[in-house]
Amino acid sequence: MNLEPVNLEPGQALSSLGSRFYARGWVQGTSGNFSVVLSGKPLRLLITASAVHKGTLAPEQLLEISGRARVVRGAGKPSAETRLHLEIVRARGARAVLHTHSVWATILSELHASAGGLAISGYEMLKGLEGVSTHGHREWIPILANDQDMTRLARALRAVLRRNPRAHAVLLAGHGLYTWGASLAEAERHVEILEFLFEVIGRAKESHHGPRESARS
Repeated sequence: MNLEPVNLEPGQALSSLGSRFYARGWVQGTSGNFSVVLSGKPLRLLITASAVHKGTLAPEQLLEISGRARVVRGAGKPSAETRLHLEIVRARGARAVLHTHSVWATILSELHASAGGLAISGYEMLKGLEGVSTHGHREWIPILANDQDMTRLARALRAVLRRNPRAHAVLLAGHGLYTWGASLAEAERHVEILEFLFEVIGRAKESHHGPRESARS
């Protein structure tokens, strides 16, 4: 294994993002994982190592991996969910993939798991999602059953992404959010928009006002 230091510029960007997300309660403990694409041919990702604390994430805790999820540079073990990042990059042409474990995403992903997804419409904040220009947009966020078998889960994710080409994100039931973007900044914006919407919907449920969301019929 080549233990040369990884490219620190995207590493510093991910480390800074980890600190911001931790401060907002989206990646507590060692939860969550982040990646950015370093090159397309050959495919190379910079991704968080397994079991690192995102609030104190350092560039040295990031690994460069190949399109086969093998470590090319850096010391450590890549996240167990590396295959999911690779599936999203290939299916969406994403340049960054972010996975968070917020309280509201976890709750809503369980509440709506039996419906196969969560639909959100009527909120101005939806316009923060790439390509969305009206609050009347209906965003369908598929929900996948969590699975410790990453090969099987990656296959399920691939199928869901193919069935939902307009989706900006996917939820894993009882687990958290996966979203992506054409840049790290776009992916971060998607996290902020979606986490805001999850909290609005969750708090509306708590107060019995009835959120503007519905399950797909």
